[in-house]
Amino acid sequence: MPRNYIKHIENTDGLYEIRVQIGSDIYRIFCFFEKEKIIVVTSGFQKKSQKTPHKEIKKAIKIKMEYENEK
Repeated sequence: MPRNYIKHIENTDGLYEIRVQIGSDIYRIFCFFEKEKIIVVTSGFQKKSQKTPHKEIKKAIKIKMEYENEK
């Protein structure tokens, strides 16, 4: 996938951010990979500033940890 659509979130254990633009609206969707073939989507939000809010990253990390603990 081209780098302008997905990037690794620094200082996280395998969390990625997918960027989607629809018209003038920009959305961010957090996800991670399981067994290199499954994409698990954790959460998403509409981006309104240059920086990704830390609370959104923490929320995605929490969901990822809960998913991994329940397996």
